Amino acid sequence: MDASNLSFATVDEYIACFPTDIQELLLGVRATIREAAPEAAEKISYQMPTFDLHGNLVHFAAFKNHIGFYPGASGVAAFQQELSAYKGAKGSVQFPIGRPIPHELIARIVRYRVAENKERAAAKASRRKK
Repeated sequence: MDASNLSFATVDEYIACFPTDIQELLLGVRATIREAAPEAAEKISYQMPTFDLHGNLVHFAAFKNHIGFYPGASGVAAFQQELSAYKGAKGSVQFPIGRPIPHELIARIVRYRVAENKERAAAKASRRKK
């Protein structure tokens, strides 16, 4: 299904628009992110499921041939070698449908992004106090 032309209010709505096999992949990615970032809130941003913690943390989405994972440029750069087996761009990675999703790698990237966002938020708060 092409979700790009639809509008979603919740992550559940987004996931529900896909066939069951894709829903299972998306639910697995969602659970992995939730476990790695329990403080993060879910929202829809750029019409994709997004986790937010002191700003956007990561996004994910389903496409015809892959699950897109968007940890931002810093998240991709920090795990560049491990992500080299996958297609991607500066801030995104494509996990092909039909191959196992690397949940442990996703969890490590999310934990990295949590630390990064918390550090950025602390620095911003400290600048405000001065």
